[in-house]
Amino acid sequence: MRYLIFVTLFLFPSLGSAEDWEDRLIFNDGAQGAHLRVISSTDTVLFAPLIEDFVAQNPSISIEYLVSGTADIDKRVRATPDAFDVIVSSAMDLQLKLANDGFALPLDDMQVPPWAQWHHSLFAFTSEPATIVINRTAFEGQPIPQTRQGLIEALRERPEVFRGKIGTYDVRQSGLGYLFATQDARASETYWRLMEVMGGLDVRLYCCSGEMITDLADGTILVAYNVLGSYAAVRTEGKDALDVILPSDFQTTMMRTVMVSEATRKAEAAERFVRYLITEEPASPDSKPFLPLLTSGNASNEQETIGLNPALLTFLDVLKRKKFISAWENAVIQ
Repeated sequence: MRYLIFVTLFLFPSLGSAEDWEDRLIFNDGAQGAHLRVISSTDTVLFAPLIEDFVAQNPSISIEYLVSGTADIDKRVRATPDAFDVIVSSAMDLQLKLANDGFALPLDDMQVPPWAQWHHSLFAFTSEPATIVINRTAFEGQPIPQTRQGLIEALRERPEVFRGKIGTYDVRQSGLGYLFATQDARASETYWRLMEVMGGLDVRLYCCSGEMITDLADGTILVAYNVLGSYAAVRTEGKDALDVILPSDFQTTMMRTVMVSEATRKAEAAERFVRYLITEEPASPDSKPFLPLLTSGNASNEQETIGLNPALLTFLDVLKRKKFISAWENAVIQ
């Protein structure tokens, strides 16, 4: 049974105009118990199977699912923390700062590895790599790059093919894009050389992975850099022209995190939802989540994963962020 119900604006006039959200849906509308408001950066199509399974197990609870950008989530929660019960985001650094600043309700006895939680307040429930996605038509008769250096060489060899046809995040606007960029830069100087090459080829800048893949599929761009793995897997399925590459030089893997808002008035139901997300398998065999849940099967990869630790806050320092953005603009905005 599917509990997906579209929400029309006139039902919730106090929430603002329809343009305020990238998507807004209610699951299990009409339930007699708690109504949870979940703000999330994850596209509904990826998260819906988990919510549908949860409300099937908890028929008294309804969930209003609100989709927004990672940086926007941080701003909204700080401005009106009591407006949301559960906060989900792929921007680990912004989430950790929210939790560190007191916006998360501590929860006890959550079954996650120590490295996948922060002070019993913020919890990881997926593990997802940043990927390079290419339109294979641009590489016919050419080697497909498997590293960042390989991508640099491919772009330099045929600039006429790739000019205006490369996409990546606008790190000034995207919280996840900024996280990936800072982690890449810490791992290798190759990142900056790649940004300079992309900038010289009039790179297109995006808010999110979904838009990059849409433009890849229709040929608007031929290469997308740092596309989130879950989006790449779902959106490229059945599209023979697209290839997903996990760079072999080094991988940047993030964990999607969740917290209960410290200001929630529905703590019991919100905690139940968080506990559901971090269980290893959905209870219903019919639920097929698109998100790669953090389970014992991938827990051994923590050494390759961005950690939930104070190092994440380094590039959120105002001066360090300003310096990084300036260097990024010098490389990319040519």
